[in-house]
Amino acid sequence: MSFTTRFAPSPTGSLHLGHAFSALLAHDMARAEGGTFLLRIEDIDRQRSKPEWEAQIYDDLRWLGVDWDGPVMRQSDRLPAYEAALDALWQRDLLFPCTCTRRDIIAAASAPQEGGDPVFGPDGVVYPGTCRTPKREPFSMQSRPSGVALRLNMRLAVMAASEAVTDTPEGVRSIVRFVETGRGPNGETGVIETDSRWLETRVGDVVLSRRDFPGSYHLSVVLDDAAQGITHVVRGADLFDATRIHVVLQRLLGVPRPIYHHHRLIRDAAGKRLAKRDDARAIALFRRDGASPNDIRRIVGLPLR
Repeated sequence: MSFTTRFAPSPTGSLHLGHAFSALLAHDMARAEGGTFLLRIEDIDRQRSKPEWEAQIYDDLRWLGVDWDGPVMRQSDRLPAYEAALDALWQRDLLFPCTCTRRDIIAAASAPQEGGDPVFGPDGVVYPGTCRTPKREPFSMQSRPSGVALRLNMRLAVMAASEAVTDTPEGVRSIVRFVETGRGPNGETGVIETDSRWLETRVGDVVLSRRDFPGSYHLSVVLDDAAQGITHVVRGADLFDATRIHVVLQRLLGVPRPIYHHHRLIRDAAGKRLAKRDDARAIALFRRDGASPNDIRRIVGLPLR
């Protein structure tokens, strides 16, 4: 299996030290394996994505010494693929429409009957299932709606995606797996197994299509990785739990499952994960102040070139 990985930034702000670390690490791994390094622009956030940020991504990466193979994939060009996948999941009755606002979800998840304090998962507060109500006929008997969010029915999805089952004191649970060659946030590595109970209670019914866009991060990243032939995903440990969602979708959509390598996060002096609002750590500012690519490598703890 040829090693193929990618770097997939969003053009919603300047690349910072955390982006530099992830891009350089993935690029170094691909070149060490004699493999392929691809670039993808994740621009599904149409309101915040800007051409000038995309242009700066290319400029910063080239300055860092990161070169990519083949054309750049842009998610805004991939809408037909997302629509087709949504249609397939809808026809299997694995999606349901949701009109809840963020405030509605927090209020429902905080209700006394839910235990008081909401549970947080990869997408924030775990959805309490408000719109996933018993119905007289399957949603799939209707046309797939537009203008509303579509959520994955996680209970049905993990049953359909199951690779194995296990008996527990709470009953039979379905299991999905992926291979981790890096480290999760709690040191997880090797073959990672996740059961249906965890996915239902700690992840919940995630959004796969937004009100204003036929797709979501989870759906697009799975389809785009498959379309680019990605064999190894290199990304931050903050996305480790989201990988469990992606494995379920890979099984449902019949696409290959990459090997995952989650890496440590670059943090500020207070130990907080860097974000695009951390302008003081933007690569462009390091460049302006006379830093070299090797200075960036030294700061993030990578071998010098």
